[in-house]
Amino acid sequence: QVQLVESGGGLVQAGDSLILSCAASGLASGRTFSSFGMGWFREAPGKEREFVAGTNWSGSITYYADSVKGRFTISRDNAKNTVYLQMNSLKPEDAAVYYCAADRLSRSSRAEGLFHYWGQGTQVTVSS
Repeated sequence: QVQLVESGGGLVQAGDSLILSCAASGLASGRTFSSFGMGWFREAPGKEREFVAGTNWSGSITYYADSVKGRFTISRDNAKNTVYLQMNSLKPEDAAVYYCAADRLSRSSRAEGLFHYWGQGTQVTVSS
């Protein structure tokens, strides 16, 4: 069973930057982290969970929600089994619990239903 653990959340001021990390473990024999597509989602209080950013198995394809495009960058280090989310120019509306997710078929999807594994989330709070 793949386990994903996010870290790096915290309280920042509007305009600040933050880097989230998501480390994967528990990969089955014969499967490597590089075979998974990865995504970041977020859920704010009173709102549904929404897609933020995604990347394919190699990191050669990245895609973003319009609300974060140009401010957030997703990247991955397959040697470290880790995916990152660099968040710049943070806004109060970016405040949420951020989740990473893994798609074992690496379909470059934005649909949370197509991701098989989820982390427990990390809180990001942005003060104005």
